Amino acid sequence: MNLIPRGFFTNDIFDDFMPAKENNMKCDIYEKDGNYHIEMDVPGFDKSDIKVEANKDYLTITAEKSNEKNDDDNEKNYIHRERTYGKYQRSFYLQGLDSEKIDAEFNNGVLKIIVPKKEENEDKKYIEIK
Repeated sequence: MNLIPRGFFTNDIFDDFMPAKENNMKCDIYEKDGNYHIEMDVPGFDKSDIKVEANKDYLTITAEKSNEKNDDDNEKNYIHRERTYGKYQRSFYLQGLDSEKIDAEFNNGVLKIIVPKKEENEDKKYIEIK
C-alpha cells in the first residue's frame, strides 16, 4: 500500500483554477433610495492601502500592499506562506454617478461605498423646435 506522508501537499488544489488575485475584493452592488451601494471585502488591508477613484461613470477601487520585510523576518523559517502582497483593482460602470457626493467607509475589512446618482434633469438638454 502506497501512503502519502501527512502534510505532503501544502498547496490548495484550487490554486491553479482560481489565482489569489481573483479571490480578493469580492463585492455586492445594489441600488437603494436612488443610490448605488457597494459592499466590498478587502481583508488584510488598512484604510491607507485603499483608494477610491471616480472618473465619469466609472468607479475604480484599488488596494495595494507591498511585501515589507522587517528584522523579524530574518529570524523566521517559513514552512508555508499564503498571504499575498500586490495590487488589486476593480472598476465598475455606474451610469450617472455623482462623484461630488460619494461616501466611503472602511471597517473590519469591509469597504462600504454609497454612490449617489445625478438628478436626471442635470444631463437633459431640451432643444428648441423651429
